[in-house]
Amino acid sequence: MSVERIDKIIASQGTLSRNEVKKLIRANLVRVNGQAVKKSDEKYETSDIIIEIDGVLQTFKKNIYIMLNKPQGVICASRDPKAKTAVDLVPKELQRKGLFPAGRLDADTTGFVLITDDGDFAHRILSPKNRVKKTYKATLAQPLSSADIKRIEDGIKLADGTRCLDAQVKVIEQNEKVVAQIKICEGKYHQVKRMFAAVGNNVVELKRTAIGNVELDPNLLSGECRELTKEELESIENTN
Repeated sequence: MSVERIDKIIASQGTLSRNEVKKLIRANLVRVNGQAVKKSDEKYETSDIIIEIDGVLQTFKKNIYIMLNKPQGVICASRDPKAKTAVDLVPKELQRKGLFPAGRLDADTTGFVLITDDGDFAHRILSPKNRVKKTYKATLAQPLSSADIKRIEDGIKLADGTRCLDAQVKVIEQNEKVVAQIKICEGKYHQVKRMFAAVGNNVVELKRTAIGNVELDPNLLSGECRELTKEELESIENTN
């Protein structure tokens, strides 16, 4: 259970600062569980809390989990003075303090980025020991042989000597262009590109299509995002 100050609880939802919340409380405009809040330092249990501000019911969420379809050129960071970040693309209604991308994609890599304010959750899905797979679709410069696939799947050694964990590779298309699907459960620097480079190939285009058992929503246009559903959040860490 978590017990916190009411001004902190409300401000954590991202729409109001703590000073603004205090002003609303002084104006007698905040009610919790049907009772008027008298002081901003009053503490409440956050589970099943019912908050009203000026008569409007507020939905409390301890944490938020957002699926972003990242476009090219956007960096996976919370803030950057020189470039547009993944967090910059989150709409105002989903913004809150402490948002960050759980894992990174290169600026030229597109697709599924998970944005959250839950550090424990992010650690669990990113830690290689938990085996949460990240799925990518890679357009390659050259055909991929069965020998190449086996080397990658068995845990390929990169040019600098780094040994990767085992992976899953499947050729999707090998006609006018070469497209492969690859699943990995770790996130080394430029890993997918370096894995294919280690077998003499080059990644022309890369897109992350899934994290765990949750696939990128095909209805999300490039640059758009939405919250994960309860069912998606429950299944994302499932390694089956």
